[in-house]
Amino acid sequence: MKPTLFAALLPGCLLLAGTARAQAPSTPAAAANAPYRPSATKTNDLVHTKLAVRFDYAKRYLYGQEWVTLKPHAYATDTLRLDAQGMDIKTVALMSGASQQPLKYDYSDKNNLRISLGRTFKPGEQYVVYIEYTAKPDELKVQGSAAITDAKGLYFINPDSAVKGKPVQIWTQGETQSSSAWFPTIDRPNQKTTEEIAMTVPAKYTTLSNGQLVSQVPAGPGLRTDTWKMDLPHSPYLFMMAVGDFKVYKDTWRGKDVTYYLEPKYAPFAKQIFGNTPDMLEFFSQRLGVEFPWNKYAQIVARDYVSGAMENTTATLHGEQVQMDGRELLDREYDSESVIAHELFHQWFGDYVTAESWSNITVNESMADFSEALYAQHKYGQDAADDHNYRYVQAYLRSPRDAAKNLVRFHYNNKEDVFDLVSYQKGGAIVQMLRTYLGDDVFFAGLQKYLTDNKFGNGEAHQMRLAMEAVSGQDLNWFYNQWYYGAGHPVVTIDYGWDAGTKTQRVTIKQTQSGQVFQLPLAIDYYVNGKAQRQRVMMTQATQTFTMPLAAQPQLVNVDAEKFTLWQKTDNKPLTESLYQYSHAPLYVDRREALAAAVAAQATSPAARAVVLAALKDKFYGLRIAAIRGLKLDNKDVAKAAAPTLRQLASSETENHVRAAAVGALAQLKDKKDQKIVTSALASESYEVQGAGLETLGEIDAPTALARAKTFEKDEHLSSAVLSVYAQQGGPEQWNYIRTAYDKAEGRGRYSFIQPLVQMLPRLTDPTAFAEDVKRLQELALVPQLKAYGFDKRMVEALQKASDAQAGKPNAAQNQATAAAAIQAIQASK
Repeated sequence: MKPTLFAALLPGCLLLAGTARAQAPSTPAAAANAPYRPSATKTNDLVHTKLAVRFDYAKRYLYGQEWVTLKPHAYATDTLRLDAQGMDIKTVALMSGASQQPLKYDYSDKNNLRISLGRTFKPGEQYVVYIEYTAKPDELKVQGSAAITDAKGLYFINPDSAVKGKPVQIWTQGETQSSSAWFPTIDRPNQKTTEEIAMTVPAKYTTLSNGQLVSQVPAGPGLRTDTWKMDLPHSPYLFMMAVGDFKVYKDTWRGKDVTYYLEPKYAPFAKQIFGNTPDMLEFFSQRLGVEFPWNKYAQIVARDYVSGAMENTTATLHGEQVQMDGRELLDREYDSESVIAHELFHQWFGDYVTAESWSNITVNESMADFSEALYAQHKYGQDAADDHNYRYVQAYLRSPRDAAKNLVRFHYNNKEDVFDLVSYQKGGAIVQMLRTYLGDDVFFAGLQKYLTDNKFGNGEAHQMRLAMEAVSGQDLNWFYNQWYYGAGHPVVTIDYGWDAGTKTQRVTIKQTQSGQVFQLPLAIDYYVNGKAQRQRVMMTQATQTFTMPLAAQPQLVNVDAEKFTLWQKTDNKPLTESLYQYSHAPLYVDRREALAAAVAAQATSPAARAVVLAALKDKFYGLRIAAIRGLKLDNKDVAKAAAPTLRQLASSETENHVRAAAVGALAQLKDKKDQKIVTSALASESYEVQGAGLETLGEIDAPTALARAKTFEKDEHLSSAVLSVYAQQGGPEQWNYIRTAYDKAEGRGRYSFIQPLVQMLPRLTDPTAFAEDVKRLQELALVPQLKAYGFDKRMVEALQKASDAQAGKPNAAQNQATAAAAIQAIQASK
């Protein structure tokens, strides 16, 4: 599962304003009070699941027949419990050859199908239960989560063709426990079963499921039955079906089918979207020493998907955000491709070996997050990988509440709570730290052993530790205890001292976080006369000083020279050393850290300003963007020095994201002579460059920008730029557009309107318009997922500022009363 990073959906100015980065206490009250969540007890084991299903598009029902083969696990039993959510159960019978023996059952709670088997079965003795049922997913009373926004398992998309231009589709989503919404099963990750699904569908549609398509036969007028068969065992939550008008692009890898299912209008771009998949299959197979274990690999794109993507065995389902046309692909960054690597890596870590329980989701999700930078390193180079890792680590560090959570989490209130920044971003960084500590040869040998020892079964973090210990010959309890079974991360200060008499450099590191002291293996590089000398140390105390005799005082001491330690640091090195680091230390994060120091000092230090200007031409595009965004263009010296390079980048940079950032930065100069550059940007094929041009035009020539924005209102690719121009430059007429667009948006799609709504509010004086804006902001402030990030408090601040801005304007008293009522309602909510 690759959820959309929830925090990334929120405007940074609102999410992060006033949010401290200090670490939270190591034992949160919520976790302490949550119940213990053991692995599911196995009374019966699934062996084989055979399904025959057909669909009622009008009622949004699935009519199913199931033959499920099971066996008692350890003890003899005469009962069977299956998860079955909100179904109508027609028949339950024990199969004896071709004949059926009706069985007694209880289904009073509409969630647990409790069956009396009629006799006792011994451990390992197989039996087959037949069930005829109707699944009614749209009638289920279930709730989703921040990671997976719905939990009804089976989804009918536009089944009555009511929405013009929107395809008719059916698809499923099993994780965490939603497969049992469309077929009875033991819906737990520590169950494994082979599978056969026969789907009867309109003959005009294409189907996809796990495994191989073994037959297609007519099933009456306008119907066809497709049978898919999966001969290798996998967990029920990984079962999938998809039905719709898809075009299939066929690729291959080592003789296995590799296919891409897209809506017809996107089919011409299938190779551009998914074309690196065979290379990923080859790279991961070689790197892991375990060949891709399944008989095919398909990827399909679905409408209205409830998360980012899902690693159904052999058949990954993606949300529509990966589906792009040729022009959209001009702006695609690796983040949009990394999900393809993430889901593919799950075919080993998650499908081949599956987390035994949701408490151990790290062996699925942390590994998949790790794979994203692993593939970036292979395909696009070390800077691309390091940038990806760096941004993921920063996302975790910006969420103090997540510092309080263990990676392996046996206590939680809802199983979907574990799909968070800890299991993904922090966990991926921890895996990278382990790789750095052990070295590639040993680390990947450990992964190979883990996969081989647990293939087609289940695993947990302890089993991964044992595999790493077996190949490394080391005791790794210290690493797993602090990173997997403990919470938080080190918060450190780093100080330096040079003893000229003994020619010794001193480095003092102090851990200041509450709770445990972390044991930290570190590399320290000392640069003397332009050459680095590396010292490897192990920090084991809260405060520890390391010394290094050198020929002369170093020009730079670079602590954590490999840049993979997960910590929050205050590095008290002199500015001169940070600036030296930009041009001499080799890694992306070295340059990123040096740039941050230079940005902070650019207004007063010519040397720092020179580093920022040099970073505008850095070899990696992400750092060029960071440098552009870091420019303090309100400072005359900085603006004068940077303007020529900015204009050059805005005019001729070939990397669209850098050009867009440069065009956007010109807005701060507010120079009329840049209008020619901005007009050129408005003609770009890149939506991002075009949008930046429109927003910058708003700062240079507002009336022209408003007129141009009007022409772009129907282009959804430029909607955020139109919203920005209207929110910052518009009035009542533009408010109508913002309000209408907001009301048409659904779910998380409304989050992109937060900033425009806030920006527009102070300029609205008409009481009706002001109240409309306030009402929508109040609704957003009360969304539980947003409140979890402190958005309600940010919204109170925004409403108060808008209220203050009304002073002296027409209808001030009425509008201020409206804002005050909303603030009171937000503060009173729980």
